[in-house]
Amino acid sequence: MGTSTKSRRKFLNQGLLTSLSVLGSQIVFGQQLSSTIKTLEGKAFDELPMGKHKELILLNDRPLNIETPAHLLDDKITPYDKMFVRNNGNMPAVIDAKEWTLTIEGESALTSKTFTINDLKTQFKPYTYQLTLECGGNGRSGFSPQAAGNQWKEGGVSCAEWTGVRLKDLLKSVGIKADAVYIGYYGKDIHLSGDLIKSTISRGVPIQKALEEESIVAYAMNGQDIPMVHGYPLRLVIGGWPASVSGKWLHKIFIRNKVHDGEKMDGTHYRVPKYPVEPGTKVSDTDFRIIESLPVKSIISYPKSGAMITSNETITLRGHAWAGDLEVAQMSISIDFGASWQPCNLEKPINRLAWQHWETQIKFPKKGYYEVWAKATDTQNISQPMVTPAWNPGGYLNNACHRIAIKVE
Repeated sequence: MGTSTKSRRKFLNQGLLTSLSVLGSQIVFGQQLSSTIKTLEGKAFDELPMGKHKELILLNDRPLNIETPAHLLDDKITPYDKMFVRNNGNMPAVIDAKEWTLTIEGESALTSKTFTINDLKTQFKPYTYQLTLECGGNGRSGFSPQAAGNQWKEGGVSCAEWTGVRLKDLLKSVGIKADAVYIGYYGKDIHLSGDLIKSTISRGVPIQKALEEESIVAYAMNGQDIPMVHGYPLRLVIGGWPASVSGKWLHKIFIRNKVHDGEKMDGTHYRVPKYPVEPGTKVSDTDFRIIESLPVKSIISYPKSGAMITSNETITLRGHAWAGDLEVAQMSISIDFGASWQPCNLEKPINRLAWQHWETQIKFPKKGYYEVWAKATDTQNISQPMVTPAWNPGGYLNNACHRIAIKVE
């Protein structure tokens, strides 16, 4: 390709460069680049234990939080080794799946019932769905001023295949009173303080969401027992909403006659202001709303940011797109900083709440540095913003266009 091995490695390691003078690269379509938009930066990735891919990024080890670089999310069904991890406490120390039970009760339950995992497998019909799970703080690193919490980039998302029992079948077997409003879950993860009574996280969803076909109590992921770090032996899986509503190590579900008031359902947890606020503004707790369906979003999973190609080469771009409770209707990419957009081939989801796969081919017009931007549009004609959207204190819901760097030689 006419570039030294040393300079090539430097470009790949730096990813999207903030100083292209390092390589003397011309910013193609630079006239389209607003002075308020900076080219992007990349970082080297840490190696990790537990059978996870060595390029995953350790954000925090107490509790465990691990991000997946976008180029490792190229699989249509996310495998265990490339799946992000978002924990709020420590994993249970000892688990005996044969003795594990799930109890369903609450103010708005007609009865109370307890099920073993064998009961779930033998008394109810199994269902399998591919479901998109995304951390509500995915993209938090893009906000300024910086919001507190793990600084996720774009890799706090996955779409695995989950097998289990529909939540609505379990709730109906217990009986739902007419005043039911919400469900709340409790897991057996351990509070970071070591307190065995204190809950680390106990969230939930409105009863209407709980009764959807795709809301399941899962006992298998990708055809095998759920891995320990992802909630073995039982996990609530509810696609399209923040992954915090998909409780791990599940052992209790309450049918509530009010909005669930468990841990991290209050204050500013998984909430955003009810109205636009100036970046850095302190907002009263009463002026927040609970995050529900996530906004339209997409990633470029191939090629990896920092790819170097020849000037006469046509390359394939591909990735995934999702839109909370909705579908994605259109997918586009831009190589000129959003001045023009090229449509992509977009597949239908394999089932509701699964991410959709997109692909297109492109040939760059001349040598130089390019950024490829990806933009999805949902069925309500709402598109991803090209820049970071409205600031909020929790750093939630950043669905700005994903961008990768390409150097053409």
